[in-house]
Order: sequence, then C-alpha cells, then structure tokens
Amino acid sequence: MNILFFGDVVGKVGRKGLTAVLPALRRETNADLVIVNGENSSHGNGITASTYAELRAAGADVVTLGDHAFDREEARTLLAGEDRLVRPANYPPQLPGVGVRLVPVGSREVLVINLLGRVFMKMHYDCPFRAFDALYAQYVDRRPAAVIVDFHAEATSEKQAFAWHVDGRATAVLGTHTHVPTADLRTLPGGTALVCDVGMVGPRDSVIGVTPARSLKSFLQQTPSLFEPAEDGPCLVNGVLLQVDPASGRVQSLRRLDREVPV
Repeated sequence: MNILFFGDVVGKVGRKGLTAVLPALRRETNADLVIVNGENSSHGNGITASTYAELRAAGADVVTLGDHAFDREEARTLLAGEDRLVRPANYPPQLPGVGVRLVPVGSREVLVINLLGRVFMKMHYDCPFRAFDALYAQYVDRRPAAVIVDFHAEATSEKQAFAWHVDGRATAVLGTHTHVPTADLRTLPGGTALVCDVGMVGPRDSVIGVTPARSLKSFLQQTPSLFEPAEDGPCLVNGVLLQVDPASGRVQSLRRLDREVPV
C-alpha cells in the first residue's frame, strides 16, 4: 500500500502547486491514499468550503488540520458535514468535527489521526499522548491496515517523544506545522516511522509562506503582524511517500518527495 502525505498547504500558491503536481505524482507513485494538511489553505489561515473543495479536486483523499482549524467561522459547518476532513482530536470535545477517520482503501481501512502538540503553542490543548491512547484503544479491534498520525506541533522534541510513545502502535508519525522539511526520516525499534516535519506546499520566495516584507516588519519592529501569504512565484511541494505492508501495518519504505513547480 502506497500513501502520499503532504505538509501544510499555504494559500493560493500552495493550492495551485498541489493541483499542478499531485495528479502526476499519484500516477508516478501508484498511491492508494493521499493525505494533505490544509490548515493554512485559506489565505494562510484556516480552511473554507471552497479551499477544501479545491484540495479534494486536486486529489486529496483526506484533509487534516491544526491550530488554525477554527480560524474561519464556516469551518465549523464544514467540519460537521465532511467525512474526509479531520481536525485535531485533542481540541475540546464539544467542538464540531472529529480527530480520527477510518478511510477505506481497497478492501482495507487506514486509520488517520490528527493531533496538536502543546510545547510552544499558544493554546492549552488536551494531552495528545493520552488522546492517542484513547483513540487507538477504540479502533485497534478494527485491525486497520495502517495508522497514520499527523502530529501538528512546534517542538521537534515533542514530536520525537510522541513517536516513541506510540512506537509499535502507529504506522507513522508525520510532523506538520513548522513549514520547514526535516531530514530525520527514520524507523523506531517498534516499527513506527517518523519525520519531524514534512514541510509545506507553499510559496518558495517567502518566510515559511509569509511575504518577506511582512515577516521582516514583525522581527524588526517587534510588533504583531498578520500572516500574509506570498501570492506569486514558484511553489515548493514538500511531501513523503510511505510504502506500507498492510499485513503488518509497518512501513517498508519512507522517502521524501520534494518538488518546485511554477504557478
């Protein structure tokens, strides 16, 4: 089973870049499932019905989110009605949407879990470690072919610690949020694959997706600045390809797929 996973899609450039590259990548890799983090897809902050539809039309089978999941008011309605959209499971339980989906892939199912880290994050989310334990216990009897975790977090230490916590239970822990790809792809002793951050699908000529002028103003003047995504130039497409043995739920191969495309 081949699974493609893409980092945070940032704004219009990211959406166009994904649309440009995904159909060919899906054919090239013979991907059975495509998971895309879309939490920055709407002008860099959150997701809307139209940006979600654009990601799905590009070829995303499942769209995960993160700390900007509820930045757009319409996301509440969207999360309540879309069964291929996943928001972090450790948000307060009264919020709409779910943090886990069992996705049919051929004759099997893949369990997709979305969680938020807590270190250096602005909000005080529920514990992602215990949230995973509860979700895994709930679904393990379904014997999913793979358990894929989008761990949306700032600190690499927390991402690594989480991977050790779920080693032997999760197929892969794929980090998102920082928009900077890491080169630490590895498999832990229990068989869980880890990459601390997949990266982003967004404008190359930017500061993690933000226009350089806007980012520099914030650093030089020490004042808050809106996340203003760059809206032109080439798009960086950061993703990973997992080859999974559905019998064991273990990753046989994990490799980066990084592209630069004009948009």
